[in-house]
Amino acid sequence: MDKIKIAVDCMGGDNAPGEIVKGCVEALKTHEDILILVGRSEIISKELSAYSYDKNRIEIVDAREVIATDEVPTVAIRKKKNSSMVVGLNLVKEGKASAFISAGNTGALLTGATVIIGRIKGVERPCLATLIPTEKGPSLLMDVGANADCKPSYLVQFAHMGAVYYENIMGKENPRVGIVNIGLEEEKGNQLTKEAHQLLKETDLNFIGNAEARDIMSNVADVLVCDGFVGNILLKFGEGFVSSLFRLIKGAIMTSIVSKIGALLCVKSLKGLVKSLDYSNVNGAPFLGLNSLVVKAHGSSDSRAVVGAISQCRSFIEKDIVNKIKEKM
Repeated sequence: MDKIKIAVDCMGGDNAPGEIVKGCVEALKTHEDILILVGRSEIISKELSAYSYDKNRIEIVDAREVIATDEVPTVAIRKKKNSSMVVGLNLVKEGKASAFISAGNTGALLTGATVIIGRIKGVERPCLATLIPTEKGPSLLMDVGANADCKPSYLVQFAHMGAVYYENIMGKENPRVGIVNIGLEEEKGNQLTKEAHQLLKETDLNFIGNAEARDIMSNVADVLVCDGFVGNILLKFGEGFVSSLFRLIKGAIMTSIVSKIGALLCVKSLKGLVKSLDYSNVNGAPFLGLNSLVVKAHGSSDSRAVVGAISQCRSFIEKDIVNKIKEKM
């Protein structure tokens, strides 16, 4: 595949610009892509000066404004035309970049992407999808925050788009699709889940029915659909739970010499467990349903997460996910 251009918002996120720029430089070691770093040029140049890298593969596009995490999305996108987020989205719209990554304000990114890049024809609402670790490999959870209030038809569209994504990115044909719900029975849930359940039964998807939250980590389904309110709570609870679990395990290990010795004997297995459950390995969440690729990186992304997000962009583009979703919808 030819080199692709990926635009990266260097001013968005808790660790910007340092970790964002560092991640971009590290990504050059494993990818052949050209990266467009968007933000205040003097700040980006200063960060880059600490590294040795192929200067032919990094471009800087100046953007003087920054959209903060607490700004009203619609107002920020409308007023801050020279923000790193708006400038980056316009690079994609104009064909100067194939994808855009930002760890900034999620609502502003969705609003900007919808207005500037636009939705795929037939898609009612783009959704935010992310792979979550389970006992038997990743499951795709969607929506995880783009749409707090959903109609049943939205969930059906999420399921179709998610199935396309999972089949092509994870390489599994006819992935299992489930609705996150409070019980397995059809009559369980609220009006949204009950109506969506009936609609999904009528599709050609491999619909397995309802999936309870306690079964998610056992890989009950490959694609799990829900509204953005439920999905965001699940995602953040999972992140917090895993972090607390690791701290509890570490605390238990440090209680005695015997436990410390035992930990040393199984350190390799423990590292594998930590890696498999580490949410920072998720590599960002794509907005599915847009005319081009936009990836929301975690607000606290470090350089490793940025490298992963860039890697995901290449896979997404190589597999031609946008056009495959267009065909499906």
